[in-house]
Amino acid sequence: MRRRFGLRDRVMLAYGLLALGLSGVLALVTWSVVSSYLTDQRISSAIVETSDNAATLHYALYGLTASCGPVRRLNAEPECGTIDSLTSTEVMNLVEALPSTDSAAMLMRYDSAWYTMSASADQVPTDMVETARNGLEVHRRIEVGGNQVLAVGVALGRPGEAFFELHPLNRLDNTLRTLKLTLILAAIVTALLGLAVGRLASTVALRPLAKLTSVAAAVARGRLDARLEAENDPDLGGLARSFNQTAAALEKRVVADARFAGDISHELRTPLMTMMNSMQLIQNHRAELPGSVREPLELLGDDLDRFRQLVIDLLEISRDDGGDQGTRETVRIGDLVRAAADATAGREITDVAPDAADLTMEADKRRLERVIANLVDNAEQHAGGCKGVSVRAGGKGVIIFVDDAGPGVPEANRERIFERFGRGNTSPDSRTDTQRGGIGLGLAIVARHVEWHHGTIQVKDRPEGGARFIIELPAKNP
Repeated sequence: MRRRFGLRDRVMLAYGLLALGLSGVLALVTWSVVSSYLTDQRISSAIVETSDNAATLHYALYGLTASCGPVRRLNAEPECGTIDSLTSTEVMNLVEALPSTDSAAMLMRYDSAWYTMSASADQVPTDMVETARNGLEVHRRIEVGGNQVLAVGVALGRPGEAFFELHPLNRLDNTLRTLKLTLILAAIVTALLGLAVGRLASTVALRPLAKLTSVAAAVARGRLDARLEAENDPDLGGLARSFNQTAAALEKRVVADARFAGDISHELRTPLMTMMNSMQLIQNHRAELPGSVREPLELLGDDLDRFRQLVIDLLEISRDDGGDQGTRETVRIGDLVRAAADATAGREITDVAPDAADLTMEADKRRLERVIANLVDNAEQHAGGCKGVSVRAGGKGVIIFVDDAGPGVPEANRERIFERFGRGNTSPDSRTDTQRGGIGLGLAIVARHVEWHHGTIQVKDRPEGGARFIIELPAKNP
């Protein structure tokens, strides 16, 4: 499945791409300007050096005084004679005596012959030779022996004579290569910094949205008093006020509904007790009733029991929805669980591990006892009986296991059974929980009370068969 980018990821990616784009453009501009400048400087220095050496040769070869002939070698005393008196060796000595700052190779076309040092005449393109011999300055980047060099040619003096220097470009190429790698690395680092800045900026910018999500989740979990604190924010004030007004209206509605349900439940208790007492009186004289009446009487008794349980559960739910904060006190978890579970089952079914015997927590005893009692009663009434209750240290502090002997709870129903009036058919036969007396509020109350204690509850398969309810609660040693 293709992963979709969230808003935070998109903001971070936008910052990263923007940084990469800007750094890329800056790198290209820098590369263009600097590389052009360095190349132009190298060409200019090569032309100047070649021109200076050519001028030196020109003076040595053709410079005449009033009483002397040509200068036979650089920095030597002039001797009287003519130009034709210079030998090939003496001309070559003049070429070798020229200064070179970067190991440039030199070639000179003089008197219809080539005089070279560290180079050969065929390494210079013919068209460059002809251009220089015609009296024009020429330069070009060529390859000699696998290396890039800058060939510069200038006229030497007489027509057909020219001087060439081949300047190596290794240092220039290495400098440009280093510059290129540096700019690429800088662009990558800038893009990474852009991603980091985008992450930080998105975190700061979306912090109100994260707060809204947190508060909305708290409201969804039942904390109807949760509110946003950004009503004075010039940008988010409207949203915060609308959300708070909606949450306040929802809280009023829920409290009103809870109060209504509580009032109805209280009003039903008196006629319910009257009916229960009357039913008990009739059942005490059951033997005196005709057979045709006994079966309807049993059905009526079962429905009255369900009705009584429904009223009790509705009172419990309405108490929570009405904002009952309860009373927290320090309790020894193992003792409380043993007392509630054994009393509900009517037998000893609780096992408290030694490492959990002294664990305590701040709890509402009524709520926590109701959690254990509802789970054990659910196992007894709807899942073939409770196979045991265990208390162990671990998880958030303490873990409580409630095992039953039923067929287990299908994975599709493991979340739904904790909803109000959510029934999971865990009975071994085809009868529904409604037919067996379930009303779908017991496990919802359990989930609410566990959450009230900042714990978690889940249901899994018991290794020996059946279902296992697992409760994790925060606890500590006394």
